[in-house]
Parts: sequence; C-alpha cells; structure tokens
Amino acid sequence: MSARSCLVLRHVAFEGLGALAEILPDFGFETRLCEIGVEPLPTAEIAGCDLLVALGGPIGVYETEAYPFLVEEISAIAARLRENGPTLGICLGAQLMAAALGAKVAPGPAKEIGYAPLSLTEAGRASPLAALAGVNVLHWHGDNFELPEGAQNLAFTSACPHQAFALGSQGLALQFHAEVEPAALEAWLIGHTVELGKAGIDPREIRAETARFGAATAAAGKVLFRDWLEGVFA
Repeated sequence: MSARSCLVLRHVAFEGLGALAEILPDFGFETRLCEIGVEPLPTAEIAGCDLLVALGGPIGVYETEAYPFLVEEISAIAARLRENGPTLGICLGAQLMAAALGAKVAPGPAKEIGYAPLSLTEAGRASPLAALAGVNVLHWHGDNFELPEGAQNLAFTSACPHQAFALGSQGLALQFHAEVEPAALEAWLIGHTVELGKAGIDPREIRAETARFGAATAAAGKVLFRDWLEGVFA
C-alpha cells in the first residue's frame, strides 16, 4: 500500500507540527513541509494531497497588501475545501480556512496569549474536541473569525466566540494550539518576543504556565488529533 501524502503549510519556522509529527506516520502519512512565502505555492499539491495541514503564524489573513502570497494561498485552500479535501487548520491556518470559506477574519477585542480552558459547544462535546474538556490549551492570537456558512462551532471563550469549527467530517479548524510540545515553547518565547512585549506579557509567565499545563495539553491534543484522523481516514 502506498503512503498517504500530507502537505504542511508552515508560515514561521518555530510553529511546526508538534505532536502531529509523531501521530501522522501512524496513519501512513509521508509529510512534506512547504515554507509559505519562501517557496512557490504548490497549488496542484494543495489540491491533490491526501491531507493538508495549515499551521500558525503572526500575520493576519487580511494583510494581503503587505503579504501578497496570502491571496493565492487562500484561493488554493478554498478550491481544496470545495472538493471536501481533508484539511486541518491551526491558528492562522484556521483563519485561512475561514477566509477561504468566505467568513470575515478581523482583530478581536483582546489578545489571547497563554494557557486557558475552552468552553465546548454541544457539537464540540460530541467531536474529537471532547478530549480537551477541562484542559488548558495554548492560546496565541489576536484575530477572530466569524463562523463560515455550513460549519459547526465547536468551542468558544469569552473573548473569542468561535475557537474551532468543523466542516463536515473532512475539515477541522482550531484557533488555539493543542499540538505544541512543552519543550518547543522556548522558541515561541524568543520568536514572539516583540508581540509579548507589546501585549505586556512577561515570558516568565508563559514559561511557568507551560511547566504547569504543557504536558497535559500535549497529551490531550494527541487524543484529539488521533480521533479526528481516525474519523477521516479509518
């Protein structure tokens, strides 16, 4: 049996697959990274891969004049979603999915940075996100997306009414991070130092939260991702 293909759209080097790198091979995936904005966008591969994973990054999907590659990226994701291609979006990746489905993405009322729990909707409790009940996940965003037409809202927080959505069984968009392994967080603290400074957040606070919650978050995230992949590729 030939391997399944997984294309990963990475927007910044330190925001990687995390726990997914361990899980994807168990489902027969061979993974290829595309460095967005550096490499030419592999439009045909986005359309044809067995699984597309769009990762996070510190830009907004609406910043198309500053980052013109976003126009082509959103268009390619939209074409894939129209064909019900299995797609997982995380943080910026989730916002790209929302924009590709015609939903508005804009700055929210407040930045959410740090570990905090989610509130799950009824649909969320019946989804793979059930693994996150009572778990502090890593939030690191300032933008919110509206719920795309035809999508199910799975989770929310007080500052963000749509933290995750499902598009049938083939699409999953997560505003938050459940994939990050605790050992990787130091790279985030370095890479996002300007954002942390502007938000008035001491990196020592995030480091302490990671020591307290990071392992449990990663463990629950692995359950979430395995459950979702089993539902799509069983």
